Amino acid sequence: IELAGGLWSGSLALFADAGHVAADALGLALAWFAAAQSRRPADAHRTYGYHRAGILAAMANALVLVVVIGLIALEAVRRLLHPEPVAGGAVVLTALLAIAVNGYVAWSLRHPGSDLNLRAALLHVLAMNQLYVVALLVGIANVFFDVSYQSYLPALIPRTDLVEGNSKLEVSRSAAQLAGPALAGFLIQAIGAVESLWVDAASFAISAASLFGIRKPEPAPQPGTAAGESGFWREMWEGIRVVIGNPTLWKIAGCTATSNLGSNMIWALFLLFAYRTLGLSPSLVGLIFAGGAVGGLLGALSAGAVTRRLGLGLTLFVTITTGGLAAFLIPLAQLGLAVPLLVISTAVSFLCTPIYNIGQVSLRQAITPDRVQGRMNATMRTVVWGTLPVGAFLGGILGSVIGILPTMYIGAAVTTAAAFWILLGPIRLKEAPAPVA
Repeated sequence: IELAGGLWSGSLALFADAGHVAADALGLALAWFAAAQSRRPADAHRTYGYHRAGILAAMANALVLVVVIGLIALEAVRRLLHPEPVAGGAVVLTALLAIAVNGYVAWSLRHPGSDLNLRAALLHVLAMNQLYVVALLVGIANVFFDVSYQSYLPALIPRTDLVEGNSKLEVSRSAAQLAGPALAGFLIQAIGAVESLWVDAASFAISAASLFGIRKPEPAPQPGTAAGESGFWREMWEGIRVVIGNPTLWKIAGCTATSNLGSNMIWALFLLFAYRTLGLSPSLVGLIFAGGAVGGLLGALSAGAVTRRLGLGLTLFVTITTGGLAAFLIPLAQLGLAVPLLVISTAVSFLCTPIYNIGQVSLRQAITPDRVQGRMNATMRTVVWGTLPVGAFLGGILGSVIGILPTMYIGAAVTTAAAFWILLGPIRLKEAPAPVA
């Protein structure tokens, strides 16, 4: 399955795992052959019998592993220097098929009895499926957490302090994103990958303990709609009506969704552009992203001051416009000074993004009644995040049809055009209006 999926999608990960499985199968075949040979009796020419067959089989198995690892490493280096497109849909389909096969195998081995080999096979299959399930559950939990904390913050602090509160949360998130990868690399080197996951799990426990330490009581939840109706679909529809019925909310949704659409058209092609078109090295690409990370942290730190200086509506317009114009520097990097232009582009874009997000999230929280905060945030998240995969898909298709550079210019234009949503009304806001009824 993995070999077929690798040939279909061009995924090195699938090829590598297929090689790993093939090496395991060959190792089992060699072990069976060696065991059979070692039982043969001694004769005049082989006074010690055939016991050395096990040693030769182990050596052959080790050589096969070395060859497979070497081929994978060479291909990985080649693709790093000359990236190739990978069919993401094919990879996902292969993964789903592999999960189904693993599930069937686990079901078939559900009664291993006392057979040690069957028990080992069952544990191996369950371990892989466990990783898939954990990844799925973590993704679902992230959605619930993000919607919940954005809905909970207005109950903790006055609405006049929402920009400051969201700024502090964004600073902590940006600092964690800066420090996290470096700390992970250090821990993996010092104590190993599995042990590092225990540290990561402990960090979530610390986060949960911090939430339990919040002493301010939360307002009682109010399930059901304003008309007294209950049920998932009715409550979901009320959240949609809240967004559609408020002119500020639906314009913010349109602006953010449009910006995400255009920016993901660019980022879907960025690495291909950097490596293949510009011929940059991985270290230079890392430097470019480091500049963006620093810009993101500075944006989070300065969001409150910028909003107080310019006013909420003008801050939204300036940041979304500046971020869109900075995106034009990416395709312009082909003309020369590629690294400085890309560093400036990513730094400015990542600087503007948290300032805009802090402003628009604070505005949404301020004008929405507590009773429907969760439904409003869930609706907004669906709209603004829904354009991310669409943008990546369009970027890939257009990049293949009209070329990388024209697609990037289109993406930058779409990102900049998102500012027109702010011109339709929110730009006139000096501060957040009173909550809607």
